[in-house]
Amino acid sequence: MAETPFPRTVDGDPAAERLHRQRQLVAAFHLFSKFGFDEGVAGHITARDPERTDHFWVNPFGISFGVLRVSDLILVNDRGEIVEGDGLLNTAAFAIHSQVHAARPDVMAAAHSHSLHGKAWSSLGRLLDPITQDSCAFYEDHGLYDDFTGVVLDVNEGKRIAYALGGHKAVILRNHGLLTVGHSVEEAAWWFITMERSCQAQLLAEAAGTPIPIAPEAARVTREQVGSHEGGWFSFQPLLQKLLRSEPDLFD
Repeated sequence: MAETPFPRTVDGDPAAERLHRQRQLVAAFHLFSKFGFDEGVAGHITARDPERTDHFWVNPFGISFGVLRVSDLILVNDRGEIVEGDGLLNTAAFAIHSQVHAARPDVMAAAHSHSLHGKAWSSLGRLLDPITQDSCAFYEDHGLYDDFTGVVLDVNEGKRIAYALGGHKAVILRNHGLLTVGHSVEEAAWWFITMERSCQAQLLAEAAGTPIPIAPEAARVTREQVGSHEGGWFSFQPLLQKLLRSEPDLFD
């Protein structure tokens, strides 16, 4: 496999692994900003702490994705208390992410924002169809949370979102947007980026005519080719390389 800026994990050194996850969070936020996924104060990406596994690192409420640094991140426990860092906790971030991390011990990171095409597609209350090679990553591997009651401020709604996510890599939140998860920050961020684009592709295709779906068996084969944990992590690497070339002091 080609050389990448960072390894997938830093084995045997929790402090180094923590910093690795924090840096990838910052990179993901800067990329989300470049893609226009920020919408005011909405949106959050979290990473489970490598030692305190019921704690997660998250962006403080009200700080722009595009200016975020490692020193800005806050560590939150399973009771919604800020354990490390300064700043405000987004109540919706805690309500959603605490329950996703609790329900899915395999998940290391989760990403959610109010991206334009994701929220437009979510208003249809439908799953994505396998109409492109890229969208096959989500074939039979994303759920639908078919409800909307306002801003998610209650952990019980977070539990319902986690239930709708199930064992999948993503869930569409009706009238709200997208949520993706992964075994790494890079994977969760990539699934969000490509799912947003898949929503855009299907909206465009349906506006132009009637898309021809990929046959189920071919869609499943393609999902195995493009939708693995390693594939999600690796697909993030070119974006990271380009980001670090344009922002060489990102982790200073």
